[in-house]
Amino acid sequence: MIQVKRVYDHPPPDGSVRFLVDRLWPRGIKRDALALDGWLPETAPSDSLRRWFGHDPARWQEFQQRYFAELDSHPAAWRPIREAAVQGDVTLLYGARDTQRNNAVALAAYIEAHIGTGAPP
Repeated sequence: MIQVKRVYDHPPPDGSVRFLVDRLWPRGIKRDALALDGWLPETAPSDSLRRWFGHDPARWQEFQQRYFAELDSHPAAWRPIREAAVQGDVTLLYGARDTQRNNAVALAAYIEAHIGTGAPP
């Protein structure tokens, strides 16, 4: 199972493998303050896609399509998450304010689809 949690909510470690999936380190968070198994900035959307999206709800569907295309072309970036999710629980941490429309939510859906279909990374 893949969970998605906001880094600023200070989610306590819950036994899952925890990855930060933002390109930039979250503001105001000290690196030693997060219990992480990895920071995977290359899983985040490109800077140009992130800027285009701008967390505009009207662009959410197209953002996901463009982001999934980026993920399709860089499977090595998200392979550690998929491998961990096959073994057990995974938590994806993100810094965005919008808890429903952000790259971690989209990434979780993308990886779960690849686990469910058995498609190779």
